[in-house]
Amino acid sequence: MSDTTENMRKRLIFRSEHRGTKEMDLLLGSFAKKHVPDFNEAELAEYEALLEENDPDLYNWITEQEDPPANVAGYSMFPKIVGHKYRY
Repeated sequence: MSDTTENMRKRLIFRSEHRGTKEMDLLLGSFAKKHVPDFNEAELAEYEALLEENDPDLYNWITEQEDPPANVAGYSMFPKIVGHKYRY
């Protein structure tokens, strides 16, 4: 694994834990800590693109209050995020 890939993983985990809303910090932060270390480079790129979406939309899509757009629904990890349950 390259140093660049490891740095990307750390950056994505940090960004997931510091979204700006407590709900998304907890949901995406716990998801990222659990899954991002095992993501391959393609999954890391998809997850990075997902993090570019705004919190209200992401929250509604993840909690299934709204259908996500096709590009988001097509991300390989999106079903894992929807199925992820935060446990404190």
